[in-house]
Amino acid sequence: MAGGITDTGEPYSAFVGLVYMFNLIVGTGALTMPRAFATAGWVLSLALISFLAFMSYMTTTFVIEAMAAANAQLRWKRREQDEIHDHDSTLDYSDDDNVARGRGEPETKPILSVQRSGGPVDYFDIAERVEMGQMASMFFNKVGVNMFYICIIVYLYGDLAIYAAAVPISLMEVACGNHSCSAGAVKYNDTDACWGSVTRKDAYRVFLSVFTLLLGPFTFFNAQKTKYLQILTSLMRWIAFTMMIILALLRIGAGAGEGRPPAASLAGVPNLFGVCVYSFMCQHSLPSLVTPISNKKRVGVLVLADYVLILAFYALLSFTAIFCFDSGLIHDMYTLNFTDNCHVLDIAVLRYFLGLFPVFTISTNFPIIAVTLRNNWKTLFHRDGGTYPWVVDRVVFPLITLVPPILVAFCTHNLESLVGITGAYAGTGIQYVVPALLVYHARRHVEPVTARHAINPHRSPFRHASWVWFVVLWAIFCLMFVTANIILTDTKK
Repeated sequence: MAGGITDTGEPYSAFVGLVYMFNLIVGTGALTMPRAFATAGWVLSLALISFLAFMSYMTTTFVIEAMAAANAQLRWKRREQDEIHDHDSTLDYSDDDNVARGRGEPETKPILSVQRSGGPVDYFDIAERVEMGQMASMFFNKVGVNMFYICIIVYLYGDLAIYAAAVPISLMEVACGNHSCSAGAVKYNDTDACWGSVTRKDAYRVFLSVFTLLLGPFTFFNAQKTKYLQILTSLMRWIAFTMMIILALLRIGAGAGEGRPPAASLAGVPNLFGVCVYSFMCQHSLPSLVTPISNKKRVGVLVLADYVLILAFYALLSFTAIFCFDSGLIHDMYTLNFTDNCHVLDIAVLRYFLGLFPVFTISTNFPIIAVTLRNNWKTLFHRDGGTYPWVVDRVVFPLITLVPPILVAFCTHNLESLVGITGAYAGTGIQYVVPALLVYHARRHVEPVTARHAINPHRSPFRHASWVWFVVLWAIFCLMFVTANIILTDTKK
């Protein structure tokens, strides 16, 4: 999940913010979670997803605290510039030392000790939208800023590759699957026939080519998701999720459930980890989500409630799936389990709806993420005062944005692996490392210029520095574990 969900920060209530955050987090990753649960075992999966939900919640509070600190620093700098401007325009003293000292040491006086007419100013109010990249520029050195952009670019590439594979897979399954209700639940191979001599893999690549030709050109222009399109895709998503949960529950309740998942299987942990990290990803979009909330006093409660609800939803979706369907027959894209199994759903129109709904929801997101990635490339190489040649700006950047994920999707359509790798590597950086380092440096930047009694009302409940280092160490451990598992798996092959 990438990119902002609001246009320009139009204000909305805390409840609407809760709904937006829920929709932001629950996306494509949720559809790959049932298979990850089936391979890792239900007990181990529940324990790991609960812990990862807690870790994601912690780093979300870190980002919100850093946003408040960034707003405070921006207000302080702006206020001091105004003071210097007012001083220069109204007084003509020869005491240049005081002015020079004010300019040379802009961060020495407590920012909350200064009161304007009308009372104290809440410098920590999150009123200005400060994106993650801007916060990185404020609090990190040049190396840190470049590492941040590289991390988010890799993550967005993974996002695009997942989306580019998910749409053709859904189209292939609908076009090539047997929906006559006589075939039952079947897992096909890529070499099986689709149309005559055309194999399923060939059909997948045809659909991928069409997908690229239709949506690829949007990368060369600006695209944004309208409010009504967001409402439509959200409505389709929740109709589909609700249908899948209810249908699986009905089948389990009737005693027809085929799932016999193991309690624990360590072999499935690496992919489960990546899927869970990917499925709780929201940190990079928090500025566009939190800033428009009109009353932010209960933002902390809002975030906690959202994480509890999302954890419960993921558990419900995955548990109904693994006990309803045979673990070996659960698709990477869970919706596809309902398109070729008439014992679960015997209404053809609804089977086609579930099979095709990812096509519509994902297709609307692909151009947005592509434009976001293109803009991050531009920011990474931008130099103050410089402009890009037309060819570089309009052709080169869109091409380096679009071509790599499409090539990856052509080479593999294993969604579980794509989601797992994206979440395990780039996702770990965006969800754990960047928020932890942001809040650590934000506290160091703001502390010298705040009064001793000044408290950031949006500070994280995990305010001790040991929590920050715990997150960093956890991220390092996760990367080592996933990498070691990949090496060992390849060695066995």
